[in-house]
Parts: sequence; structure tokens; C-alpha cells
Amino acid sequence: MTSILIVTDAWHPQINGVVRSLERTAEELRARGLRIEFLTPAVFRTLPCPTYPEIRLSLTTAATVLQRVEAAACDHLHIATEGPLGMMARAAALKTGRVFTTSYHTRFPEYLSARLPVPLSWSYAWLRRFHNAGQGCMVATRSLEDDLRARGFTHLMRWSRGVDETLFKPYHDSVLPDDLPRPVFMNVGRVAVEKNITAFLDLDLPGSKVVVGAGPQLDSLRKAYPDVLFTGPKVGEDLARHYASADVFVFPSLTDTFGNVLLEALACGIPVAAFPVMGPLDVIGGTDAGVLSEDLRQAALDALEVSRAACRRVALHYTWAASADAFLSNVLAAQQAAGCRGAA
Repeated sequence: MTSILIVTDAWHPQINGVVRSLERTAEELRARGLRIEFLTPAVFRTLPCPTYPEIRLSLTTAATVLQRVEAAACDHLHIATEGPLGMMARAAALKTGRVFTTSYHTRFPEYLSARLPVPLSWSYAWLRRFHNAGQGCMVATRSLEDDLRARGFTHLMRWSRGVDETLFKPYHDSVLPDDLPRPVFMNVGRVAVEKNITAFLDLDLPGSKVVVGAGPQLDSLRKAYPDVLFTGPKVGEDLARHYASADVFVFPSLTDTFGNVLLEALACGIPVAAFPVMGPLDVIGGTDAGVLSEDLRQAALDALEVSRAACRRVALHYTWAASADAFLSNVLAAQQAAGCRGAA
């Protein structure tokens, strides 16, 4: 195995866990001598996704995607998203008999139902058909694996995430305004309805609330919560310093499959307060790095007592090198399984 083509609808200028995971995995695999190619919306004309203009939908044809997949001449095809490019790449693979894997990053049915009256069963039926056609579907956590298996998904493979511990680390100086009352409770991520941010903003907490990120809800939430500091999106060291300037990281999402931001906060030494759901249960559950409770306010208050050193210790168990190793192992297993079936 020397080359992999990754097809993804999620790409720059989006700032999210999917993009970061794909980029860092590619970096690690390239360092191992593999050739990693991407097929993304960057090479096509695009239009904004309805209700979510930050997401760009590719304007192309199945024939064009097939040509690009064939031209890449890679040994393996990995389809990271279920958008237009992902659907056309899947069709290309099935048409040519190419072995491919997929990954399940987003609980799309829950995201869709938060915006439109679409039954979850309809969305999951479509996603099950999409992912079961491949030789493997990569998922980040045991909770997600168990959930999808119960819904009829097959060939599930584990692919966890990592964190850059040299960038996301404790910093001594705060980048927040000096007059911002302490303690500071912070959320970082996409400012969108499916992230359930209002559950955090509505909490009666001492000190201050800070939201870092951009998204379709940003303007409306700024108006509705004038006492909250909305910083807009941050990247690189500036983002890491914002994490490190907080006292507690509050993660109100009920729909994330993992939550890379959890690892980034922990690596900066910031304890997490979250609901006991998929993602937080897998990362925080059974550790001393945060507090999980149906009472998010109490979890946030209790998290103030959590050791920052303990948070960083938990984060250091997650490396991008291990993540890339798992990804490659899944690819090789899928190729081997396909070969064995073919031989049979």
C-alpha cells in the first residue's frame, strides 16, 4: 500500500474537526512515505449550502469525479463525507469495482432534524446504504460503533483522533480582556444550532462566558446574549492561548461523534464539563479530567476543582501518530478482506 486518495466535501475554509483530522492524518502518513492525495471542493466551482453558507457544495458531475479518481491512480479510495463529492466517489468506486472505505464523522440525521422535520429513520436508512457499500466504515469511538451497529451498519472500524500537544498546551498569560470577570467558562467550535450552545449560554454561572468560533448562529446569539464574549474564529497558537485562558471548557453538544475540541482543551490543561453522551463519555468518562452530568451547570461548577495536570495527562494519550496508524491499519484490512472475498 503506497497511495491513498481521500475524497471529502469538508475542506477549507471550513474550520472543524473533520478537516483537521484529515489533514493531520495525511501529514503523518506522508511522513511514513505514503502518497496521499485529496479530492475536495477546492478544485470545483461551488455554491453555499442552504442555511449553512460556510459549507461549500461542489458543482460537478459523476463523470468528472470518476475521471479524477482514475487519474489519481491511487491504491485505495477513502470517502470521508456523505456530500456531493462523497456520493459521486462512491458511485465511481462501485462502477469500477474499486475497494473503498468510508468514515462517519457527523451525526447527520440529528443535525438535519434540528433544522428540518425529517424523521431520523429516513436519514439513517440512507446513511446505512451509503456506508455499508464499502469495505469498512471508520468511527471514532466505541459509543458510536455500538450505536451504528445497532442501526444495521456493518464493517465498522475504529479510528480515533489525536491532538498536537506541542501547540495545545498550558500558557501562562491570558489573551482575554483583563477586566473579564473570573471564572471563565468557554466553548469553542462551530456556532450552529446542532451544537446546542444555548444550553451553555442559558446557564446561571458566576464570572464570564466566552464563545470562540464562527457559524450561522453567531450574529443572532451575539444579539441575544450581549453579556457573552464572542471572539469569532481563532486558529493556531491564538486558538490554543484562548483555550488556556479559560477555567472550564463547557461542551453542551448532544450530537458530536467525538469532539476534537475536548482533546484540545484538555491538552491546554482545561477541565471539561459536558453532558454524559457520545463523545464526552468516550473521552472524559472514567477519567479525572472533567465532570459529566445531566445538570450541566453543576458539572461546570464542579469542574473548577479538577486538576489541570490531570487534564493534560489524559490528552497526551491521544496522538496523531497513533490515529494515523489506526487509519492505515483499517485501509490495509479493507484491502485484504476485499482480496480474500475476491479470491473466494
